[in-house]
Amino acid sequence: MPRLLYLLALCNLVIGTGAFVLSGILQPLSDALGSSVASTGQAMTVYALATAVLAPLALVLTGRWPRRRALCFGLVVFALGNALCAMSTSLGWLFAGRVLMGMGAVFTPLAAGIAVAVVEPAKRGRALSLVFLGMSMSYVIGVPLGAWLAFRYGWQWPFVLVAGLSLLGVAALMVVLPKNLSAPGASFAGLPALLRQGAVWWTLSLTLLYFMAIFTVFSYIGPVLQTLSPMSHERMSVTLVIFGLAGVAGTLIGGWANDRFGTRRTLTVQMAVLGSMMAVVPFTQGQHTLMVAAFVIWGIAGFGMMTPQQSRLAALAPAQAPLLFSLNTSMLYFGTALGALAGGAFSAPLGMARLAWLGVPLAALGLFTLWMTSPKRAGKAPIPTP
Repeated sequence: MPRLLYLLALCNLVIGTGAFVLSGILQPLSDALGSSVASTGQAMTVYALATAVLAPLALVLTGRWPRRRALCFGLVVFALGNALCAMSTSLGWLFAGRVLMGMGAVFTPLAAGIAVAVVEPAKRGRALSLVFLGMSMSYVIGVPLGAWLAFRYGWQWPFVLVAGLSLLGVAALMVVLPKNLSAPGASFAGLPALLRQGAVWWTLSLTLLYFMAIFTVFSYIGPVLQTLSPMSHERMSVTLVIFGLAGVAGTLIGGWANDRFGTRRTLTVQMAVLGSMMAVVPFTQGQHTLMVAAFVIWGIAGFGMMTPQQSRLAALAPAQAPLLFSLNTSMLYFGTALGALAGGAFSAPLGMARLAWLGVPLAALGLFTLWMTSPKRAGKAPIPTP
């Protein structure tokens, strides 16, 4: 794999940490801002919606820019958003910072487009899994470290750390990334034709449903874990690290399985396992070891999806891969937003311990979208597999 992909993965580690660290620091942040956990948790929704709307716009606006400048733009805006979050004195300012972060998250589809462009098609799955490994590593390193910093030194410090690392990433890109690196830019020119393809709609729907299912729980992972098995802050950090390691394993396995078995088989197994674990998790209340085991299996299935899904999209329309990646990122964050909203709405009537049940029907619908694009359906063309 080109060395450039490792740097992009590290930068995605920073992006993922900024995006998801909030879920581990909801309690101290809520206490500081004088708001409820459910209300503060909607900062995840704000970030998700901002990313879904603003990242594709930023991707198109930077479509003619050199790739180095576009990537650096994303990281600088992301740093500014984190700085604003760190200085927040109310939910309004926190939400404003999350909006800026959402625009800066354009970095991720840009990086995916570069990964596809610099390797041959047979290695596309492994290249994407490497770049997205950074996002998975954020659950191992970023979220637990952020939770530890917040409880030890104050809730502002995770945001300060991410802002500083984002600027460090800019400096590294300026040194490592070739100035004349070429990769396809994005434009809305091919959008109408893409949206007339039923396969595109069903494929993007899977991303939406997948992340809705996951983020009904993950947006409130701190309170959920404490409800299932009360623990110290240190043990919470260790549990989050274990969950994150499972996500890393899932990303690597997802990339390997995509190239070995194809996208459809990989996604079908992932969605089936995710739905099964979401059904099981509430029954692990009071049994810490079983709870961790369930979340490990969940993490392997739940965070390995992006590689096969991106490969699937790239095979649908290779020339429009950057635009499809951006639309997929939008679906990811719309799913995140809707999942966070659903989790907040049902946290009281269902209770934190049973939030995972919300994801079971969503996982089933995800399997239905795969069936709708199955080559075995009469009269339907198969979705190409790379």
